[in-house]
Amino acid sequence: MPFFDLPLDELQTYKPARTEPADFDAFWQATLSETGQHPLAAHFEAVETGLALVESFDVTFNGFGGQPIKGWLNLPRQRSGKLPCVVEYIGYGGGRGLPHDWLFWASAGYAHFIMDTRGQGSSWSRGDTPDLEPQGSSPQYPGFMTRGILDPKTYYYRRVFSDAARAVEAARAHEVVDGSRVAVTGGSQGGGITLAAAGLAEVQASMPDVPFLCHYRRATQIVATHPYAELSNFCKIHRDKVETVFETLSYFDGVNFATRAKSPALFSVGLMDDICPPSTVYAAYNHYAGPKQIRAYEYNNHEGGANFQTVEKLKFLKGLGW
Repeated sequence: MPFFDLPLDELQTYKPARTEPADFDAFWQATLSETGQHPLAAHFEAVETGLALVESFDVTFNGFGGQPIKGWLNLPRQRSGKLPCVVEYIGYGGGRGLPHDWLFWASAGYAHFIMDTRGQGSSWSRGDTPDLEPQGSSPQYPGFMTRGILDPKTYYYRRVFSDAARAVEAARAHEVVDGSRVAVTGGSQGGGITLAAAGLAEVQASMPDVPFLCHYRRATQIVATHPYAELSNFCKIHRDKVETVFETLSYFDGVNFATRAKSPALFSVGLMDDICPPSTVYAAYNHYAGPKQIRAYEYNNHEGGANFQTVEKLKFLKGLGW
């Protein structure tokens, strides 16, 4: 894939005007307040995995609507005192899989909390959390991007982002986790959820990789790849709903969450990424309110830095004294 977006020097200063509804903060305060009326009820059940060096727990906690959300918690068996925790969100279509899939952070001495994504987990990794909300009943393009999109109150990611904020609370609920050292991370959809969590929850570090769910309108205008193509195809059919679609999406744009995120952040971007275009990543990065760094991978597509970026994230947390 050749370069197709802005040149790097322009990306580094690309800070587009934001489209933000006047009631953005009130909407999310009300959403989180509504979610908080349900008990968190975080439950950790030890599971036997056969792993000698990592201890694993099957996690259940109550997310949006008090609905049960699954996850994993992996801990190093050899530990002393409370541990910093990395809360991780999953890419589009994936689920929590098995504890064996998530060994890096526990092997590095961290608590690692993986949140399952409601309704997903059948494309490339198994999930165990249904989306129990009946709200998203308007017509939709197959996938998750247009589920309930005609109203922000019914939009699918209202539930997911609320779950993500509760996942931070659930991680802190475990006795081994140091609540003053919680980082959020994820790639692609997980990166977009990371930005939402960084803007909605109290976290101490944020590490979004090639984040999805940012600068939606530009994304639909410069790439025809999925999942953004779900939005384009919906708008192609529902010609009279285009502005309604993007009004809803303005409540869920990582660019708007970035302006509210104050924790130190490490981003990554692939400069040949035609899934999450570089300019959409830099839009969120350049609006991010806290101390920030970004790693740009010149010849990489949506895989970004992959394991090279994992090493960078470990260095980043170590640099915070974790």
